[in-house]
Parts: sequence; C-alpha cells; structure tokens
Amino acid sequence: MKKVKIYVTLRESILDPQGSAVQGSLVKMGYAEVEDLRIGKYLELVIKDTERDIDTLVKEMCEKVLTNVVIEDYRYEVEEAN
Repeated sequence: MKKVKIYVTLRESILDPQGSAVQGSLVKMGYAEVEDLRIGKYLELVIKDTERDIDTLVKEMCEKVLTNVVIEDYRYEVEEAN
C-alpha cells in the first residue's frame, strides 16, 4: 500500500480572501511580522497495491475530483504505508 500526501494551494494569481482575513486577525493580535498568509488544503490517501501507475492515478484523481485546476495548484508525495 502507498500513502499519498497531497498539498493544494490557490494559484498565485488568485485572491485568497480567507487568507487575508486570517492574516489581518493575526496582525490585530500583535503578530505584525505576518506579512502574507494563504490557506490551502492537505489530503492523505492510502491506496492499495495496484497494477496502475501510482503517479498517473494520483494525477487523474487530483485533476478530476480533488482540486479545481482552474484556480488551484497541487503537489504530492508518495510513500510506503504502514
């Protein structure tokens, strides 16, 4: 089995109102050092052993279901699951 860790972020050109709101709150709370903040998603999948290529499988899932490829970027890591 494989564990896949997927990190999803908004593309740089896309405004992040949630990140801006949290960043503003941090500044108001005394954390003026926080200049910018962007919020993303983290997903973990455990995939059973398969004949299919794991990279192809993960890319298909990300691009069809797990991300919005118009406004989000993603990257992933594959490791052996315990």
